[in-house]
Amino acid sequence: MQMIKKITIYIMSFAYVWIGVRHFTNPDFFLNIMPPYLSWHLELVYLSGAFEIVFGFGLLTKLRKYAARGIILLLIFVFPANIYLISSQEAQIALDISRNMAIVRAPFQLVFIAIAYWHSLD
Repeated sequence: MQMIKKITIYIMSFAYVWIGVRHFTNPDFFLNIMPPYLSWHLELVYLSGAFEIVFGFGLLTKLRKYAARGIILLLIFVFPANIYLISSQEAQIALDISRNMAIVRAPFQLVFIAIAYWHSLD
């Protein structure tokens, strides 16, 4: 089990850093799924990207449990984007995915939260 935990920490770290960097290199992707009721779309995309990078690197340090808790909070805060993607045909077209794909994508956030929680126990 320890080996699986070690592997998942490296995968998570890489994934969050990579996705965080993408917030800066391709913000339009993330802007397309920002719910219209939120203000400061670009700023929120950059802020969430910065947190993903910091928490992603944090997973590889002694601060792992805090970084994992930060990821949990981040995933909760960005969940409205998943709801918007499910409900917005415009967002689905922009990301070139179907509504069914958006519906399937959303529950994976719970899996990611569960994995982060597992790592927050260290």
